[in-house]
Amino acid sequence: MHCFRPSSSKPADEVDRSETAAMVEKRQAIQSQQGRGDVSPQQDSKYELSRIMRPDDANIVGNVHGGTILKMIEEAGCIVGTRHCNTQNGDRCMAALVRVEKTEFLLPVFIGEVAHVTAEITYTSKHSLEVQVKVMAENILTGAKKLANKAALWYVPCSLKNVEKIMDVPPIKYASAEQEEMGRQRYEVQKLERLETKARIDEVVPLPPNPEDQPKEQHTVAFSQSSLIHLVGPSDCTIDNYVHGGVTMKLMDEVAGIVAARHCSTNIVTASVDAINFHRKIIKGCVVTVTGRLTFVSNKSMEIEVLVDASSPMEAGKEKYRAVSAFFTFISLDKDNKPLLVPPLKIVREEEQRRFEEGNARYIQSKAKRLAEKERQQ
Repeated sequence: MHCFRPSSSKPADEVDRSETAAMVEKRQAIQSQQGRGDVSPQQDSKYELSRIMRPDDANIVGNVHGGTILKMIEEAGCIVGTRHCNTQNGDRCMAALVRVEKTEFLLPVFIGEVAHVTAEITYTSKHSLEVQVKVMAENILTGAKKLANKAALWYVPCSLKNVEKIMDVPPIKYASAEQEEMGRQRYEVQKLERLETKARIDEVVPLPPNPEDQPKEQHTVAFSQSSLIHLVGPSDCTIDNYVHGGVTMKLMDEVAGIVAARHCSTNIVTASVDAINFHRKIIKGCVVTVTGRLTFVSNKSMEIEVLVDASSPMEAGKEKYRAVSAFFTFISLDKDNKPLLVPPLKIVREEEQRRFEEGNARYIQSKAKRLAEKERQQ
């Protein structure tokens, strides 16, 4: 087979050099414009990653763990956020996850399907940026695709020279003034909710009761409460030695899943995750304790509060601190992946009753929001 090249009056190596120089000049011009915020954000504000789901990503019946999806979502968000924040001159930085908005798991993902995760920057303030993510699951045998998950994440850029220093975020262009205003409203809401949540979770959750002291009767909070202890290693961390948000979320989902399975004794899956707030950083070498406990049960769902506490075994005398908090919602499934009724939660303590009432209020509010969204779409 013959290969043809366009004719040129210049030698081949000279043509290649001139083309390379032109490409370099063009790239430098684009980078210069990006540093001033003069170009469309589309060149650096969108990113997609894809991966086939393996058996170790799923439970024993083939449903991919919600934590696996959350980890992929955070990886895509971190990449696009870090790229964007480094399009201007100055210190290099990493995008650190500070909050994940309520996330709905719309459809299950199964072993053998390919998860396509698309992340796009949709709003920037002076020191933070919003990344919206969609997860499409593809059956590569049939070509069928489905929207499995949507999420919104908030990041702040931390300097690599001084991780306590928050860098300025380069602005993006918006399609309209209305789009920018909607983004600003989302920013104000999440900022207020983060402050309110931080004020509520200062108390470090106690460890689960000793198994010998647990009530013999099932379906109580103490019976299903679970805890996981994990030593943070290099593979859990970013290049600045702080834990990936996705790693933490995966651990949280695993603990919540154990709690749900203990309560139901059936196959369970993640249905949604309420806002996940990252209150303080977790550094390499820390020991994290991830604790989950039931707070509310409806006919077909379970709300599980998951709290992450961290401590450094190298620093004697320093107490644990609350690093992350969230509420996970799980549902119980039969062998055909059909929803099952959830056993009622038996309340035995006053504080459990208080948390149950708070969970019921969140459940009613979430249900009302879903109905309103459904009516709006119709």
